[in-house]
Amino acid sequence: MAEAVCTWSLGQLADLVGGECRGPSDLVIERVVPAGSDDLRGLTFAESDAYLKRCLDTSVGAIIVYRDAPPFERPAIVVESPREAFGAVMFAMKQELPINDGVHETAVVSPDASIDDTASVGPYCVVERGAKIGRGVRVYPFCYVGERCEVGADCVLYPHVVLYQSVTLGSRCIVHSSAVIGADGFGFHWDGERHAKVPQVGSIVIGDDVEVGAGSCIDRATCGETRIGDGVKLDNLVQIAHNVTLGAHSVMASQVGIGGSSRLGSRVMLGGQAAVSDHIKIADGVVLGGRSGAFQDVQEPGEYFGTPVTPMLEAMRMIALQHRLPELLNRIKKLESEVAELRRSDEL
Repeated sequence: MAEAVCTWSLGQLADLVGGECRGPSDLVIERVVPAGSDDLRGLTFAESDAYLKRCLDTSVGAIIVYRDAPPFERPAIVVESPREAFGAVMFAMKQELPINDGVHETAVVSPDASIDDTASVGPYCVVERGAKIGRGVRVYPFCYVGERCEVGADCVLYPHVVLYQSVTLGSRCIVHSSAVIGADGFGFHWDGERHAKVPQVGSIVIGDDVEVGAGSCIDRATCGETRIGDGVKLDNLVQIAHNVTLGAHSVMASQVGIGGSSRLGSRVMLGGQAAVSDHIKIADGVVLGGRSGAFQDVQEPGEYFGTPVTPMLEAMRMIALQHRLPELLNRIKKLESEVAELRRSDEL
C-alpha cells in the first residue's frame, strides 16, 4: 500500500490547480485551513476583498486568490475560481483510511461469494454466499455483506456497515460507518390480540454515486424493491422505510425520515428532521425546510415549510403572525368588550 503524501510545496499545489504561484515555490504546505486561521503551514482561500482582508489579518501560510485581487505580501496561488481550486486541493490532500490489499486473512468469505481481484476486504469482515464484490471496492473492517448482495465498482464500505440480503449498490457508492441497508421494513398487522410481523422479503436497489451517511438506515421492501436513484446523498441518521422510491440527485440532511411506500422525485431536498408520511408522492424539484412534515402529496416544485407543509412565503407569513398572537388576542378581547358596552348602551 503506497504511503500517503503528508506535505506539499506551494509550487506543486499551483501546478495541481493550474494556477500562478506567487511566493517561494518550495514553501511547505501541510493542510488546508479555514479563513481566519493562523496556521503557518496552512493554505486557505479568498474569493472576495472582504475574505482576503480577513486572511491577511492572520498569519496563515498561503492563500488561493482571484486574479484581480489587490496586491499583498503573502505567498499565494492565483486562479480564476478560488473556491473550485481549494476544493481540488482538498481532494488531493484527503487521506483515505488504511486498508490491506486483497482479502485479509481474518475475513470470513463464503466459497460461493465472488470478489474481484482488485477489491480489498479488511479484517473480520463477513461476505456471505452469492455476494459479489466488484472492481476496486474497499470493504473496511467488521463489515457484513449478506447473501446475494452486489457491491458495484469502486464502492467504499466503511467500518461496521451492514448489508443484510439482496442489496444492490451501483458504482462509486460510499456507505459510512454503522449504516444498515436491508433491515426489515416496519411491517406489522394487528390480528386482534397482538402485532403480528409481516415478512419482509423484498430487495434494495441503489444507483451510482450514492452516499449514505453514518448510522443511516434503508429498509428492504416488503416485496418488490426499495429504490434509491443515482447521485442521492443522505446525511447521518437518515431513515428510509420499505418500498420507498427516491429520485436521482436528491439530498437529505440529518434525521430525515421517509415513511413506507412514499415516492419522491428527482432533485428533492429535505432539511434536517423533515418527515414524509407513508404513501406520499413528492414532485421533482421540491425543497422541504428543516422540521417540516409532509402528510399530503406535494405536486408542484418549489420551497415548502412547516407542518403540514405550506409554500415557503406563506409559511413565513404565518410564522410572523404567530409572534403577534398575544397582541392580536388582546385587541380582540378589547373589541369584544367595546361591542358589549355598545350593546348595553343600546339596550338602555
